[in-house]
Amino acid sequence: MTSGTETATDWAEVAGGLTLDSRPFVDGAPVDARTDTSFAVENAFTTEVLTEVPDCAEADVNRAVAAARASFEAGVWSRMPPVERGKILRRWADMVAASKELAALQSLQMGMPISVALPDMQAASDVLRDAAELADQLNDVLLPGSPSAILMEIRRPQGVVAIISPWNFPTGVALTMIAPALAAGNSVVLKPSEIAPLECLHLARQAAEAGVPPGVFNVITGTGPTTGKALALHMDVDMLSFTGSTATGQLLMQYAGQSNLKALVLECGGKSPQIVFDDVGDIETLADALYEGFTFNSGQVCTSSSRTLVAASLYDRLVPLLAARVEAARTGRPLDPATTLGPLANRAQADRLRNTLAAADPAVHLIARGQTSGLGPNEFAPHLFETADQSSRLVQDEVFGPLSVISRFHDEDEAVRIANGTRYGLSAIVYSSDMAVSHRLMSRLKAGVVLANRVAKPKPPGLRYATVEPVKMSGFGAHGGPRGLATYTRVQAAIFNME
Repeated sequence: MTSGTETATDWAEVAGGLTLDSRPFVDGAPVDARTDTSFAVENAFTTEVLTEVPDCAEADVNRAVAAARASFEAGVWSRMPPVERGKILRRWADMVAASKELAALQSLQMGMPISVALPDMQAASDVLRDAAELADQLNDVLLPGSPSAILMEIRRPQGVVAIISPWNFPTGVALTMIAPALAAGNSVVLKPSEIAPLECLHLARQAAEAGVPPGVFNVITGTGPTTGKALALHMDVDMLSFTGSTATGQLLMQYAGQSNLKALVLECGGKSPQIVFDDVGDIETLADALYEGFTFNSGQVCTSSSRTLVAASLYDRLVPLLAARVEAARTGRPLDPATTLGPLANRAQADRLRNTLAAADPAVHLIARGQTSGLGPNEFAPHLFETADQSSRLVQDEVFGPLSVISRFHDEDEAVRIANGTRYGLSAIVYSSDMAVSHRLMSRLKAGVVLANRVAKPKPPGLRYATVEPVKMSGFGAHGGPRGLATYTRVQAAIFNME
């Protein structure tokens, strides 16, 4: 467990002492991959190669799915009393919360500052604890019948659940899918992002140590076109849960249809607005919140507020304050506890964002730009733009970086029209001291979650207990809370005839 007093030198020692075992984890143990191809996992800050990781193909996928199926049918987990599953998940949660290794891996692989990675480990641990608490609360339903029959709806686990997780929160977001899938009694095959797979392999070793039986939680590494596609097309995978880009989500829907019509849960892209009315009060504190809304984790968050909408009457007072915060920002070394802004996850992400800015519409004007340390090739300074043109690519497309485009609005109707004016519908934030205003907008905004006066970090207080369903091209399916757990089950009707 961390003391909270570690220095950059301390974290460098932790990172230097990591054992980077890149073998797939199948049926309770690391195994040699059956593929002879691999890819490099890089240090996000230095771009040095950390290790080579197998690009698992069909043979490895078949082995992992077979292990998951065998464990499910044997009932070692699926028929274990839910309260016992909960005990194991709690032990695992304790290990995640105390893991310096997971936090260091997160900083190394995708550049998250260690000051952010440590709280993220606690949030990830909480996801496991929440699932453990809910494990024995999936209630069957007794329906009205007749004197000669009993009708029931019974919750059953889906079976073998494949999970494809992203790189931006390699532990936390993966566990938002793993934890409910396991709590509901399923067996899991996880494919983490090729950018940051090492944490999930570490998670698998932790799960086995906590008592998850062999075959119940398997991790195979690989790229989307090989491993991900093979999982999505697999005829013995009952359900696929995915968090990532909308384009990949669309492909996975095709693969599900081409195979066995497996159930899907998709959380895809976002273009989330933060909407500011002129009655907010302390605009200095507000400027801090707005800045954090699009720079947290270097903007590499699906709910990042890459659009900022400000009431026209407040605009000229607020924008200079927000611009000053952007200009004062500076990226740094991820393993330094003083760093609050790390690099982008890899060269491809950095190049993509630079190319996006180079091709930006002339109607989008740069207001402010932060600074980089100049020490790492993937560093990208925060940017603040302004425009009245809502058709610009910077306004319409998910950018996944530390930038926001600011625009004016004159009344609630215009604010709603602009906010809803993209193909996404993941999240939104409303800043107003008038609860009636926030409540009215919440009913009109097309978003899976709307927060009032709160920065949409990945796990704001209270959200961990709620169920969120994205809309439009941000995906579909329930995530979080009791209904999110139920997503990983199916309903079976049972009719007992007694005549």
